[in-house]
This record gives sequence, C-alpha cells and structure tokens, in this order.
Amino acid sequence: MPGAHRSVGVAGTHTVTISFAGFNRAWSAWITDRLERRGVTVRQQRWDPPVEIPLEESLRDLTLAQGRILVILSDWYFQLGPRSHDEWNRALRAVVAPDPDRFAAVCVTTSALPGATSVFGAADFTHVGADEAERRLLARLGLPADPLPEAVEARPGPRYPAETPQVWGGVPRRNIRFTGREELLSKAYRSLQEAGPGAGVVTLHGMSGVGKTQLAAEYVYRFGSEYDVVWWVPADRRALYRQKLAELAPELGLSTGAEYGERLRAVRDALRRGDPHAHWLLILDGADEPDQIWDLVPTGPGHVLITSRNPEWSEHNSDLVEVPVYTRHESVAFVRRRAPRLTPAEADQLADALEDLPLLLDQTAGWLNDSDLSVDEYIGLLEGGIDQDVVKVSADFPLAFQTAWSILLNKLKDTVPESVDLLRLCSFFAPGSIPVRLLKEMPPGELPEQVAGLMNDPLLWNKAIGQLRQYSVVRLESHEAGVDGASSGESLYMHRMVHQIVGHDMAQQDRQEFIDVVRRALAAADPGRPIDTRLWPTYAEITPHLKWADVLRSTDPAVQTLVLNCLRYMYFSGEYRAGIKLGERAMTAWRELLGESHPRIWDLSYHYANLLRAVGDYAGTEAIERAAVDHLRAERGPQDLEHLRAASGLAADLRGLGRYDEALEISTWVASSYHELLGDQDSRTLNAQNNLAVTLRLLGRYQESLELNRRTLDSRRQLLRQRHTWTLSSEIHYATDLRLLGRYGEAMSLQNQSAQVHRRVLGPDNPQTLRAEFNLALCHYRSGERTKAAALFTRVLERCERVLGESHPLTMMFAAGQSCFAREHANIDQARAISEKAVAGYADMLGEEHPYVAGTRSNHALILRNVGEREHAHALLEESLAAMTRAVGENHPWTLGCAVNASAVRNLVGDPESAAALTDSVVTRAVEVLGRTHPLTLSARIAHAADLRGLRERQKAEKIESEALGDLVATLGAQHVHTVSARSRNRPYWDFEPLIV
Repeated sequence: MPGAHRSVGVAGTHTVTISFAGFNRAWSAWITDRLERRGVTVRQQRWDPPVEIPLEESLRDLTLAQGRILVILSDWYFQLGPRSHDEWNRALRAVVAPDPDRFAAVCVTTSALPGATSVFGAADFTHVGADEAERRLLARLGLPADPLPEAVEARPGPRYPAETPQVWGGVPRRNIRFTGREELLSKAYRSLQEAGPGAGVVTLHGMSGVGKTQLAAEYVYRFGSEYDVVWWVPADRRALYRQKLAELAPELGLSTGAEYGERLRAVRDALRRGDPHAHWLLILDGADEPDQIWDLVPTGPGHVLITSRNPEWSEHNSDLVEVPVYTRHESVAFVRRRAPRLTPAEADQLADALEDLPLLLDQTAGWLNDSDLSVDEYIGLLEGGIDQDVVKVSADFPLAFQTAWSILLNKLKDTVPESVDLLRLCSFFAPGSIPVRLLKEMPPGELPEQVAGLMNDPLLWNKAIGQLRQYSVVRLESHEAGVDGASSGESLYMHRMVHQIVGHDMAQQDRQEFIDVVRRALAAADPGRPIDTRLWPTYAEITPHLKWADVLRSTDPAVQTLVLNCLRYMYFSGEYRAGIKLGERAMTAWRELLGESHPRIWDLSYHYANLLRAVGDYAGTEAIERAAVDHLRAERGPQDLEHLRAASGLAADLRGLGRYDEALEISTWVASSYHELLGDQDSRTLNAQNNLAVTLRLLGRYQESLELNRRTLDSRRQLLRQRHTWTLSSEIHYATDLRLLGRYGEAMSLQNQSAQVHRRVLGPDNPQTLRAEFNLALCHYRSGERTKAAALFTRVLERCERVLGESHPLTMMFAAGQSCFAREHANIDQARAISEKAVAGYADMLGEEHPYVAGTRSNHALILRNVGEREHAHALLEESLAAMTRAVGENHPWTLGCAVNASAVRNLVGDPESAAALTDSVVTRAVEVLGRTHPLTLSARIAHAADLRGLRERQKAEKIESEALGDLVATLGAQHVHTVSARSRNRPYWDFEPLIV
C-alpha cells in the first residue's frame, strides 16, 4: 500500500556514497555496516582533493558518484589541503546549496566548522550512543528505522567509533596533524586482515625519523574500533617488553597473583587462545632487534603491528611494509598544517631543504610558524650555517640536520632555557621512554640548580614540557594505572634521533653534573632485592639506562651496588646475553677504575662468572673463579665468606667440566665451613648444601643427594617464602632425585605442582621454569604417560631454542631427552637429527673426553641400532663405554647404563658370550651401587636374563627373569610400562640424561 516501508535486510534501490577524510575511516566503516544491514548499497570514497585543483571543482566531482552523497563532517575533512574557511564557504554555496537533496551529512566533531556547512542539515553524532546515532542517520537519509531481524542484528560488525575498545593501554595521543600515508595504512590493514590465524604480524620498517610510530598510532585510531583489545608495548628492550606485556593481565581480567612471571604467562596464553577476547591488536614499538624478542611475539587469533628499523623481521613470519620519507605532496600538506602562515611554495622550499623527513619537518615547521624568520632566511641559515656557540650539534649528522637542530635548540634556549637543561639531562637515560619521575623523586639539593627549579615549580615544568611538545621534541607519556592500581608515574618519550643529537657536544662540566644526577636517581630506584620476582619489573625499567648513564665509570658505592644487583637480576630472570655484555664491560671498566684487586672486583667477578657459567663457558669461569679463590684465600684466609662464595663458584665450574671428584671435595668443605660460621638456617648455608647435593647427583650418589635436597627444601620453605626462586629450585632438585631413584609417582606429584607455580611466578620462558617442565616431561615419560610427555618435550625444546639459542646447555640437555623419546615413540629421523646436534654441541662446548659426550653418543648409538646400522652402533657404543669409564669410573651409574646398551649390540653383532659377561658384571656393580630394585639394576637383570637365553642357559635365565619381574611388580607395579615391556621380553635399554650442574 502507499507509503509502506520495504522489508529490511533485502537489497533495494537505495545507494549511498560516503565521502570521508581518512582520519574518520572508522566512522565510515560503522555507517557502511549499519546501512548495508538494511539493504542499502554503499560506496566509500576517501576525500583528499589535490591542492592544485579548485575546491569547487573537486566538490562537483563528488556529484558524479551514485546515489545520495553522505559527507562525514569533521574538522579534519575541512583541513585537508589545507583550505581556508572562506574557500569552503564559497564552494559549498556554489555546489551544495543549489542541490541540497543530493547531499546529506553527519557531524562527528564539536569544533567550529565553516558557516556554510549548515546547508547539509547534518545529523549530530557527538555525545550520543550507537542506537541514537543510527536513528539519526536513518532519519537524515529518509530510511525506515524498523527493528532488524534477529539474525541480521546478531551479525558481527565494526564497533561504534565513539566507544573505545574494552581494553586500551599505552597508546600515544592521536596526532591531529597526521598527514597522508593512506596507501601504507591500507597495505598494513590488508596484510593483517588476509593473514591466517596466528600469522597476523606486520612490521612497519624504515629509517629513524620517517614516522613509523606515528603511522602505527594512526593505524590504531583508524582501525581500533574493530578490536576488543588494543595494547601498545615499547619493544626496544626485551625486559621492558616483557614487563609491559605482563601488565595486560589485570586488564584482561585474568586471575593471577602479583608475580611478574605469572602475569606474563597468563597474558600470552590468553592471547593465544583468544579468551576472553579473540579480536586483539598488540603494537610492538621500536623493536629494532628481532632476535631479542621474536620468541615473545604472541600468536593466536589477533594481530601484531611492529615498528622497527630492522627489515630482518621478515625472517620471523612478519609481512614488511616499508615506510619512506614523505612524498612532496605529503610534505607540503603537512608543513602547511603545522605552519599555516607558510604558502604552498614556501612549504615546498622547506620540504626540499629538509629532504621530506617527517620528524625534522615537524620540529622545524612548528617553531618556524612562531618565528618572524622567513623560509628564505631559514634556508639561508641551513646553507650557510650559524653561530653554534650557544648550542652545538654533532657533525655525525648531515649538515641540514645539524644546522636545523642548532636553530631549534637555540630557539628553546631563548624562550625556556630550562627546557634545554631538561633535554640534556634526559640524554643520559636511554632513548625512548624516560622515567623523569625518578628525577622528581630526588631531594632538591641533589639536583643541579637550573634543573631543581624546573622540577619543583609545576608552572615552569608545564611551560617547559609544553614548549618541547609544541616543537615535537618530546611527548608526554600517558599516565595509566599500573597493575597494583597505582600511577605508573610520569615519563617523557624522546625519539632516538633527538636523543642522539642532544647528547653530543655538551660542555664537560654540564655533562659530568647531569650524568651524576641520573646515576644517583637510578641508584635510588634500586629495590635492593634482585632475586624477588615481584621486583623484576622495576629492574626491567632500570637496566636499559645503565649504559647511557655510564654507570660503570662511577665510584659511588650505591651506583656500583646497583650494577651488581642488575647483573644478579639478569642471571635469575634468564637475561644471560644482556648480563654477559654488562658484566664484560664492567670487568674492563672497574679494573681500570679501581685496580685489579679492589674488593668490588671480586663481587663483580662472582656475578659475571654466574652468567658465563649459565651459557656453558665453564673453562672461562674456572679461570675467573680460581683467580678469585687464590687471591681471597691469601688476603683474607680460607674462612672468609667471600672466599667461600668464590670457592663455591669454582666447584660449579668443575662440575661443568666433568671434574666431579674435585668439585665434591670443594663443595663438602664449603658446606661445612658455612655451617660452622653461619649455622644451618642461613640462606648461604642452604645454597652450599644445595650445591653439594648437585655434585653428589652428578657422581651417581642419588640417595645421598635426595636426603640433602629434602633437608634443603624443608629449610627453604621455612626460611624463605613458598614461591621464592630458591625454594622452587629445591623442588626441581628433590623431584629429580626421586625420579632418578625410580620413585616416579612421588616425583610426578611434586614436579607437576611445582611446574604450575613456576609458570605463574617466573613466567613460561624463564630458564628455571623450562627446567621444571622438562623434569615433568621426564616424569611423564618414565611413568608411561607418553602423550603428555610428547607434548611437553616438544614445547620445552622449542621454547628453549627460541629463548636461549640452540647451543645453550639447557637446549642441548632438552634435545638429548627429546631425541630419546622420539627414538622410541615418535619419528626416528627426527630423533637422529636432534641427537646429532646434541652430540656435536656437547663435543664443541665440553671437549671429547667429557662424560656428556660419551653419554649422548651412547644414546645416538641406540638410534643407529634402530635404523639397522649395527656395526656403526656397535663401534660407537664400545667407544662410549670406554670413554665413560675413563671419565667417571666403572661403577658410576652412567657407565653401567652404557654397558647395558653395549651388551645389547654385542648380541646383535654375534658376540653373546661377551654380552652375557658384561651384563653379569653390570648387575653385580649396580646392586652394590644402586641397590637391587633400582630401575637401572632391574634393567640390567632383565638384560642379563636375555643374554643367558641367547647362550641357551634357560634355567638360570628363567630364575633371574622371574626374580626381576617380581621386583618390578613390587617396585613399579604390574601395569607399569617397564614391567609390561620386561614381561614381553623386550630388551631394556638405558637413556643417558645430562644433568644440571
């Protein structure tokens, strides 16, 4: 009937063309979605008319589009060009006013617009919600507002742009002068949208100053409405990146404790699963070293946007979008927006002189707009140079850059001189985020006079910061609550190019004064407890600034203590590479500054050796620790506590080198001395007790190690908190001993619970967490839970390779375990490839005579046996048995295990007599060393029975087998995988397991 509304959700005759500025793309996307649900055909047309074409002509071109033209009115729409309000008023009166029914509009800004925009009769979207905005849109277009069918309404679509994503953090303020870059934004958007799940990673890469960060921020504001979570993370330093990513946990509503590692694990797991939010966007800003953080880039259904100067991100499953300097058109448009007093010709001149570099154009045009200087005069200064007596800029930069910066800094010096002092002070922090709150927290008397006034006068501070922000020298970081609800404090962001320029050619007196202030500020921020995981975020924030404050040249005891604490933090948090670099530089600097035998040198050498030992440089650390031991014993006597600490380190080095008897002698003496001097409940005594147990385990004395670790664990649980790093480490050691003694159920129960706590407290990628999970994988394996073991072995090895590298001792330890499992239950080719790498890695690191080389060769020989290379396997096993005997003696469990494997292959190559003789000897020694019912002894007994059957001594074989099976049932249970295998007369084998030193 007349006037009846047509059905919604069905394609009709309505067509609408939306004209929008790129800045308002989110509004265009939302309007398009709402109209298309009602069957309207929508065309989107970005408005960016060439400046050389008259505005009236560009508006007439709009009328060539299909259907009604819906204009999204914003101040940005009218700034493009830029065009004056007078120009707009004339064009609107000439084009829109004569044909008002052809045009409609919505307004999304409260800013003043050209007066003639009233001709649009725009629907006002400001300060209204989505439902009201849609009602006003439909009314303006004369479309029915009937309710949509439930199925159509339920269809997912873009978020209403006035509503921010549910989780939003760290994103810089929007740059209202952002210009151009439309093609780059579209390319990044397409790459992310077209990527499959888990593969949505795009890197914006280009040289410093081209605007990568600004481009990423604009991407967030344009497309952020499509996400439920938008989280911006500084990624120039691994530790800081981990800290900021962990801060996302409470924002996602994840139930975690306060521990840093627990939050980090929970965040990465939640992003991977897409729970509670599948539509997430993570921005990694300044990730210039892919090797440092690529393993921490989350996977899952969301997207990751990276800014970096390094194109090597392409090797880590990221699409690259190169960000060049501005096109000349973009440069001119930007300069005119930044400095409206300049003509297009002058803007072109300036852009040419500054080579279209966005950062320099931003800073120069900003102050040039406030200056009386003409563009010709300014370019004359650039070409001819200026008097740089007041402010100098390094000659390392191109001439135009040097001079432009000299002009800008002199301008700042004339207007707010304190702002230049603040800049110079900031240059002794690392570039990027600068925690100026550390300076504000210092007593006024410890600040230079010119800066003290700035820090203590809020009006002067705001004036200085305002001036620096106005010229884009710094930006003020957003003040957002930390994980505990407290303010994260005030920070400035300084671009690395600005940082580098400001830091050059400073007067020596100013340099020394400013650097001392920053050193004292960093030292004052030291929490003093680097082993406490709850304080790791603080150390993650401090450590990047050590280099820039040149702390290694300081004689201040507090600053030196800060260096030692940071090294200790890096050791416990697993930041080995960064710690070794710092330790190496500190050793060189402090020896020069303090002398070879200063007490600080021995403190430093201890922490440095810990880091080197963690990556397997045992020969290097032995030299360092032996020098310390010899000097401290001669100077202070054997009972000196620092001498004992150095001796304990030396014992660890000897363990790494496979010299276990020497290590035992030192470890026993150190533990006894600590007990005598400090008592049995001091943490140092417990550490020495722990190290003695490690040595006993390496010697195959598992029961003694177990008893010692049990006492240590009990004491640490009482003396330290349950989640303390050392308490958790004791749980790994105790569970390991239980497993090595065949008490698999007890080991599994303890290690399963401990691994969960490790992940929460230390994080999933901490080396100690990886050790806990690897031991859990071995517990599953020995208990016959192959599916769980398979997943854990694979996950732990992959993570360790990413985090620590393929040649790290932990990686090789995990690889040895994975290859043994793969040999029996997975892929023999995979087992062989992993095993070959492990054998070669240990030989390179430790030398041919080390027991780990003999042990992994024994494992590899079993793979060769399984693929039919019997002769090769035989030769390798005999060689391994001889080498292991030389290394640790004939009665060590490792030697006995090699012998069990060698006997099997002797049978295969036709030497059953020697096989039986060998297993007979092994059984006798194993019973003496390990006991009659130890798993290795039981394997040797079953193997010996098989060898006797091969010699047709069936009666004796039956008796030995029957007794062994009875002991297996009594010890492990009738259905245990080892019992079932022995009952089926599968020949047992032994896997060599490298142990932690």
